[in-house]
Amino acid sequence: MLRFLTSGESHGPALTAIIDGMPAGLPVDVEIINSELARRQQGYGRGNRQKIETDKVLIQGGVRHGVTTGAPITLTVINRDFANWLHVMSVEPTDLSTPEAKEQVAKKAIERFRPGHADLAGTLKYGHSDIRDVLERSSARETAARVAVGALCQQLLSSVGVQSVNHVVQVASIKCAPLPADITLSEVEKRALASELSTADPAVDETMKKAIKTAWQEGDSLGGVVEVLVEGLPVGLGSYTQWDRKIDGRIAQAVMGIQAFKAVEIGDGVTSATLPGSQVHDPLYQSDKGSKLPFKRSTNHAGGIEGGMTNGSRLVVKGYMKPLPTMRKGLDSLSFPEFEPARAHYERSDVCAIGAASVVMKAMINFVLADALLEKFSADSIKALKESVDAYNSRVQNFASTNADSASHAGNVVIEEGPELIGEY
Repeated sequence: MLRFLTSGESHGPALTAIIDGMPAGLPVDVEIINSELARRQQGYGRGNRQKIETDKVLIQGGVRHGVTTGAPITLTVINRDFANWLHVMSVEPTDLSTPEAKEQVAKKAIERFRPGHADLAGTLKYGHSDIRDVLERSSARETAARVAVGALCQQLLSSVGVQSVNHVVQVASIKCAPLPADITLSEVEKRALASELSTADPAVDETMKKAIKTAWQEGDSLGGVVEVLVEGLPVGLGSYTQWDRKIDGRIAQAVMGIQAFKAVEIGDGVTSATLPGSQVHDPLYQSDKGSKLPFKRSTNHAGGIEGGMTNGSRLVVKGYMKPLPTMRKGLDSLSFPEFEPARAHYERSDVCAIGAASVVMKAMINFVLADALLEKFSADSIKALKESVDAYNSRVQNFASTNADSASHAGNVVIEEGPELIGEY
């Protein structure tokens, strides 16, 4: 079982994640993790916070000489901006007798709720006397720790031939053209890396950027849709036997657990509800000689999952992100603690963070898939994991011939029935 927890606040000293259950023997490339952290910070529409931070991972346990040991792994991302919040985010009680401390605390005070954020429900739930206690932990800054975890899981998946990519498919109402059915994931990644908005359709980039700029000028914010594609997954990750083991359900929970995400779609899930079954389900055909699977398909409406399990096709997951609730123009709200009419609080924020959101979504899906992989193959070392995956994939590839032989032998068995057997079973 793979699991992780994160800790830390948006403007605190650091963000930390501890991931437990990672097999021993995985070579860890820190630059891959840092590359994903950098991608999370980039993108047209991001705020000034990204000019302050240069996220780098600090590994503080579970890795020795560049290789995982099987022990829990501690990943830390330092918040450089903490230097500007020493009094506000101090762990120790703050001495407000000094002018500097008094001014900083007063300047950072939050006295109005932001509709759409965790402010109201969180303050009431925990009985806080300061809304900042909610904002600091609910902030999407926390996703930096999740991206570090996901980048490590990505390396685990890569060790058994699994590749994942993320890209943006929509900003507000502006949609990218559908990807060609035969496009490789490497090509999708190449296009996304070349785009300020992480799209694979450069024809819409300028239109999207113009919409984001307009929203910024109007003090507003924009959301959008992101997509993660995964190939190389073994058939059968997840299970149909219990609701909480279904891989699509686990992916949906992970995606919906990302700040500002309000919907998730696998394959053609949304449009499938409007069509007859004959136009939704993916027919099966006999595979070509030498294929890695004993079957093939010409469509992938299911998005790589059937019955709660991966089915060998490309995994296709879309996540729908709402516009960020922190806006310069604000919305009608209430003050705290008076609950009097007021305008919503504004805290330095992004206008559109859709590109960053796609990186976070890939990280979370990588974690779910890595967990499902280890659940199925139950390996304590990378060597054992590779051996198990290779053996299983070989059995799947030869499944048809093996079972045909078994069926043939079964057909040669002669069962003699006599009157004395009638009614006994």
